[in-house]
This record gives sequence, C-alpha cells and structure tokens, in this order.
Amino acid sequence: MDDFRLDDFLPYRLAVAAGRVSRDFARDYRDRFGLTRAEWRVIAHLAGSGTVSVREIADRADMEKSRVSRAAARLEAAGHVAKRVNAGDKRLVDLTLTESGHAMVAELAPIATAYQRQLVAELGADAAPLLRALDLLASRDG
Repeated sequence: MDDFRLDDFLPYRLAVAAGRVSRDFARDYRDRFGLTRAEWRVIAHLAGSGTVSVREIADRADMEKSRVSRAAARLEAAGHVAKRVNAGDKRLVDLTLTESGHAMVAELAPIATAYQRQLVAELGADAAPLLRALDLLASRDG
C-alpha cells in the first residue's frame, strides 16, 4: 500500500468533487423551494422524462429506491408530484409532475442552466474533456 494515496484515488476524487458541486448547487434549490437533494433529483428526472417509475429514477440517478420513494412521498404531499400504480406492472409506482411541479421546474431550470454555465466557464478548455470522461465512466456496466 506504499504507492496508494487517497488524494490520488480517482473514485475518491470524483466523490469529493461531486459532493462539493452538489452541495453548492443545493443551496439554490433548498433556499428557494425547500427541496432536498433527493427531491431535486426526482423533480429533475420527471421534468426530462415525463411519467416514470420510482425504479427508473432510482436506476438513472443511482439512488436507493427507498430514497426516491421517500422523496416522491414528500413531493406528493407538497402537491408537486402525482403517483399512480403502473398499468402494466402493478408492483411499480409511476410518478408525474403536477401543475405545481411544472411551475417549480419553470423556475428551477434557468437556475440550473446558469449554474451549469458557471461551472463550464470555470473549467474552461477542461470542460469538454471532463464531460466526455464522465459520460464514459457513467456508461460503464456495474
């Protein structure tokens, strides 16, 4: 283990960077809408996908199904998400944005876009290779 340095370990560095970027952006949606990170991810996935199951969001967002379910329950109680049993598979719960959820997304989208632009500007020429590398890592099986 003499040649192992945690600060050089890619999974660790990715986790630290992701956590910091995520916490920084979380201030925007938490302060404005009172959303948790899990709730933000559910809202963002629904905004881009329409009606989807809890399982699909959990898979795409790499979140535990129970976290997605709890976030969806809070969003449903707040009136931003509607739940219904999947017509094809009664074991699945489908989620969709309500009118209130769509209104929230209309306010959140420009905030998210501005944050993305800020990050890309900070990265400069390193942004495009980083995005390609992240796509490559995200597409790995496992």
